[in-house]
Amino acid sequence: HTVKRVSDSDVEIGLIDNLDDSKGKARAPIVTIMGHVDHGKTSLLDAIRATDVVGKESGGITQHIGAYQIETTNQQKITFIDTPGHAAFSSMRARGANITDIIVLVVAADDSVMPQTIEAIQHAKEASVPIVLAINKIDVEGSNPTKVKQDLLQHDIVTEDMGGEVVVVEVSAIKKKNLDELIESILLQAELLDLKAVYEGPSSGVVLESRVDIGRGIVSNILVSRGTLKIGDIVVAGANWGKVRALMNDKGERIDSAEPTVPVEVLGLNDIPQAGDQYAVVDSEYRAREVANYRKQAALKKNNQSLRGAEVISADQMLNQIKEGKRKILPIILKTDVHGSMEAINSSLKEIEHEEVAAQVVLSGVGALNESDLMLALTSNAVVMGFNVRADMPAKKIAKQNSIEIKYYSVIYELIDDVKNLLSGLMAPIQKESFLGYASIKKIFKISKVGKIAGCEVTEGTVKKGAKVRLLRDNVVIHEGDLSTLKHHQNEVKEVKQGVECGMSLANYDNIKEGDIIECFEIKSEKRTL
Repeated sequence: HTVKRVSDSDVEIGLIDNLDDSKGKARAPIVTIMGHVDHGKTSLLDAIRATDVVGKESGGITQHIGAYQIETTNQQKITFIDTPGHAAFSSMRARGANITDIIVLVVAADDSVMPQTIEAIQHAKEASVPIVLAINKIDVEGSNPTKVKQDLLQHDIVTEDMGGEVVVVEVSAIKKKNLDELIESILLQAELLDLKAVYEGPSSGVVLESRVDIGRGIVSNILVSRGTLKIGDIVVAGANWGKVRALMNDKGERIDSAEPTVPVEVLGLNDIPQAGDQYAVVDSEYRAREVANYRKQAALKKNNQSLRGAEVISADQMLNQIKEGKRKILPIILKTDVHGSMEAINSSLKEIEHEEVAAQVVLSGVGALNESDLMLALTSNAVVMGFNVRADMPAKKIAKQNSIEIKYYSVIYELIDDVKNLLSGLMAPIQKESFLGYASIKKIFKISKVGKIAGCEVTEGTVKKGAKVRLLRDNVVIHEGDLSTLKHHQNEVKEVKQGVECGMSLANYDNIKEGDIIECFEIKSEKRTL
């Protein structure tokens, strides 16, 4: 028989073996720690690992999905995935929840249920993953674990002591209290799930994170799902491929192979795969290239179709919109240390919506800011932002010569806030009117060379020189303009208070009568904020 390819997508056939996991051996549970920002997820993970990650994190926020494997006292293993608790990472977190067996929901006893707590519950429900509730910070003043349990009832999380199925453990990450109970609860859940994986055969799994590392090249953090990954294996991850040059475990030690549920760093891919991409080991470089090329083409086609379907604004249209005063665009050049951060920042910037202003990422990528990034910034007048990366020497030179400011960040909130401030500066200020006072015209004097002057009495508030005025006749506005002179007796004065008489004349207008009311007001411009 001669084999004939029917369609291009046939290259995907047989890439991942459809082996029955239930026939495999028992494996360690994969646990994702979720919860609101600052509720102590990383501190809890630290306490469990008895190592320090928090010190390295900027602003106490976990920036990258990290995965760690621990061994319990009775030689049982658990793999933990630490998801960043920032709202911007919900896309990464949604992916993080798909490879998970159990979710540990961390809620602070002194803070109770927060927006990202609810978000984590939704992810757990969508992935239909069991939840273990860890009520943290029980040693803090004002902690109320009962309130947490009651608040969670609204979100269909019914704890065991309330007649439900969700296991609750009250812990203190700082005091390392009840951590053994938490680990026991996780292992008990894992036992009920009866988790198994195939250890033999070609390996496959998921890319958790990827970055460019100076000196080591492209580093991908991956989690093995089945099979054993070895040095020398040819791997396809998304539209990228490569030969595994080195494997490092979560403790930074070099290892020769990784079994299911083991998180490892892989060196040797030709480009940066995306967080959430599936990886698979193939038998030859030819097969790897074939699959990677097909996926690249498919991605290009998909992008072109989505571009056709969506309303895409070309650069000319964008410029026209700016000229017509319809919309002001803030161009941004963004470089980050890892793919996940880039995705998160991009999606956060897209969410800043306003009819007058918008942020547009002209270029985004992983790695240091280089010469071509700065040249593009020069031609597009873009703001240059680096997240956990710096500019190289040639780029710094261009920035200095052309007075381009490079903004560096290590916390996502700060970057988003800065963009919002820059956009606020582009928006037209609000003109706010503030009422000053009323004056009623008692008598009209005609003075040659000056025209009509109104003899008035201030009936309410104050009247100031140089203020705006409206002339009211029978409560109808018949003129709006400026106040040209304000006199008290024969002297020019700056302001006249209630109950005092004064002489007033309006700029370029003299159709005034006795009994008219002059309303005096000021206009202040206020900076708008998003």
